[in-house]
Amino acid sequence: MAGSQSFGKRENEKKKQAKRLEKQKRKEERQAGGVASPDEMIAWVDEMGNIVDTPPELRVKQEIKLEDVAIATPKKEEVEPEPLRGRVEYFDTGKGYGFIKDLASTEKYFFHISVAPAGIAEGNIVTFELERSARGMNAVAIAMADK
Repeated sequence: MAGSQSFGKRENEKKKQAKRLEKQKRKEERQAGGVASPDEMIAWVDEMGNIVDTPPELRVKQEIKLEDVAIATPKKEEVEPEPLRGRVEYFDTGKGYGFIKDLASTEKYFFHISVAPAGIAEGNIVTFELERSARGMNAVAIAMADK
C-alpha cells in the first residue's frame, strides 16, 4: 500500500523536496563565494559604540611608576561638625518635646526637653547637632544662639 498516497500527502512531499533543493542550492552558492579569512570576520567597536571593520588606533602606553600606586584609601581627616542653626517652630512644655526648623534647609527636626536648655521657647534661634534615631533625625546638643 505504499503506492497509494492521498493528494495532500503527495503535495507535502513535493514541498519538502523543493525546500531541500533550495537549501542545497543556497549552500552551494555560499561555498562558491569562497571562505572568508578570520581577519575578515573580526569586528571592532569604536568609541561611539558602533561596530566597524577597521581596528582602533593604538595609543601610546603610559609608564606608571610603582611608587605612584596607592594601595589603601587615604585616611579621612577629622573635621569638627559645625553646629546647625535653626528656629524653634513648636514646643510643648507639658509634653516635653518640640520641633526645630533648620534655617539652611528648612527641614524640621524633633527634640526632647532633656537635650534642650532651660528657658527654651517658640521662636528662639538655637544651634544644634543631629543624631539618627529609629524614627529619623533628632536635634541634640541644643544651645541658645548668639544673635
